[in-house]
Amino acid sequence: MTVREWAGRFQESIAARPGVSLRIGVIVLLLLASLILVPAAALGERAAWLVLGSPLLLGALVILLRWPGLVFPLAVIVGMLVPFSVGTGTQTGINASILLLAVALGLWAVDLAVGRAELRLDVSPTTLPLLALVGVSILALGFGQLPWFVARPAPLLAQLGGLGIILLSAAAFLLAAQRLESLRPLQWMVYLFIGLGAVFISMMLVPSLRREATGLFQRAVLDATFWIWIVALGTGQALLNRDLPRRWRLACGLVALGAIYFTIIDRQSWTSGWLPGLVVIGTILATRRPRWLLIGVVVLLVGAILAPQGIQGILMGGDNPYSLETRLEAWRILLQIVRVNPILGLGPANYYNYTPLFDILGYSVSFNSHNNYVDMLAQTGLAGLGCFLWSLATIGRVLWRERDRVPEGFPRAYADSALAGLAGMVVAGMLGDWLIPFVYNIGMEGLRAGILAWMFLGAAVGLERIYPFRETSSSASPAPDGTRPPPAA
Repeated sequence: MTVREWAGRFQESIAARPGVSLRIGVIVLLLLASLILVPAAALGERAAWLVLGSPLLLGALVILLRWPGLVFPLAVIVGMLVPFSVGTGTQTGINASILLLAVALGLWAVDLAVGRAELRLDVSPTTLPLLALVGVSILALGFGQLPWFVARPAPLLAQLGGLGIILLSAAAFLLAAQRLESLRPLQWMVYLFIGLGAVFISMMLVPSLRREATGLFQRAVLDATFWIWIVALGTGQALLNRDLPRRWRLACGLVALGAIYFTIIDRQSWTSGWLPGLVVIGTILATRRPRWLLIGVVVLLVGAILAPQGIQGILMGGDNPYSLETRLEAWRILLQIVRVNPILGLGPANYYNYTPLFDILGYSVSFNSHNNYVDMLAQTGLAGLGCFLWSLATIGRVLWRERDRVPEGFPRAYADSALAGLAGMVVAGMLGDWLIPFVYNIGMEGLRAGILAWMFLGAAVGLERIYPFRETSSSASPAPDGTRPPPAA
C-alpha cells in the first residue's frame, strides 16, 4: 500500500467517526503544547516567538493544503492587517502578502505533483499573454546586464526585485484564475475586503482616529488599487447583486460613496485616488445603468459651468501642475533612453540608474516615470509593453464576454465590478506605477495591494471555470456555491 492510499483510507475512517477525530485533535494539541511551552520559556523573546510560531505555520500549511480556497480571504487579512516582513538587507523587505503568495504557489505545486490539481494553460485566453510577459521580462533581465551607458546599472538585487514584482503580479492572477474552485472563497474575500475597507474609511473620516487607522492598517490601504477595488466591489454589490439583502446592499453602497467622498474632498490633489474611482463608477453605470450615467454627466457639466473654479481646484490642486510638468519631461527623457534597446528595454530597475545622465528641468537626479506603461517600455521594451497591453486587453475582453453569461446575483455583480476595476486600473497606470510597482518607487510593499488587485482580476476570469460557458441553453447551471447538479438519470 502506498503512502497516498494509506492516507486516503485513514482520512475516510476518521470522517466516518467524528468522535475519534475530536479525541485525536485534543491529544495532538496537548502534545504540541507540551513540546512548545517548555522550550519557549527557556528561550529569549525572538527565539520564543519562532518556536511558538512554527507550529502555527505548520498548522496553517496543513489547512491551506486541505482547503486551498482559504488563501483568497486570507490574502485580504494578511495584506491589510499583518505587518510582518522579512528583511533583505535593503530598504525593502519581503512582506507577509508576498510570503503568503509564495506559500500558496508552493502548495499548488504540491497538488499538481500528486495529481490533486490540474494545470490548464488553455483554460483562458488570458494565460498566454501573461506567460509571454513573464518570458520577455526574463529576457530583459539578461539584456540588462549589457553596458548600455557609462553609468552602472542597478544592483543585481534590485533588478531581481523588479523582475520579481512582475512575476508575482502575474502569479497572483494565474493562481486565482486556476485555483478558484467554487464561489464561496471569493464571496468571503469580497465581503472581508469591503468590511475591512469600511472600518478603515470610517476611521479616516474621523480626524481624531486617523493616526490609529494608519497604525492598524498596512500600506495596502494607501495605494490607488485599494480605492479602485473598494469602489468597484462596493458599487457592484450595491447596484447589481439582487440576492444580497437590501440593508447589506445599502451598506456596500455607503462604503463606496465614503471612499469617493474621502478621496475627492480630503485628498483632492491626489488624482490617483479619486479619478480611477470615478472611472469605475462610470464604467458600471455605462454597462448597466446608462441613464444614471447620463444624469451624472449632466450634473457634472452643470457643476463645471456654475463653479468652474471648484472643478479647476480639484484637477489642478496642490502640486498637480508641477507634477504634470515633471512627469511629461521624465517621459520625454525615458523615450530617449530606451532608444538604445527599444525591443527589450534596459532590464528591470536599470533605467533609474541611467536617468542622472540626462538633465530634467536643470537637475541631474535619479527619477522614475510614475507611469506603468512608460515603466514597462523602459524596463522590457516594446515587446514587454506589447505583452502587458495584450494582457490587459485580453482580460477586458474575457470579462466583457463573461458579464451576461454568469448567473445573476453575486457572480454577475462581481464580473461587472471586475470589468470596472480593470478600467480603473488602466487609468491608474497612467498616474503611477500602481499596477506593477516600480522597485525604486512604490516597491515591494506595493504588492500588498497589487497582489489583491491581480487576484480580484484572476478570480473574475476564474468564473469561467465555475460556470463553463456553453452554447446550448439546456446545459445544467451550477449552484450558487459553484457546484454542479448531478446528471439526470
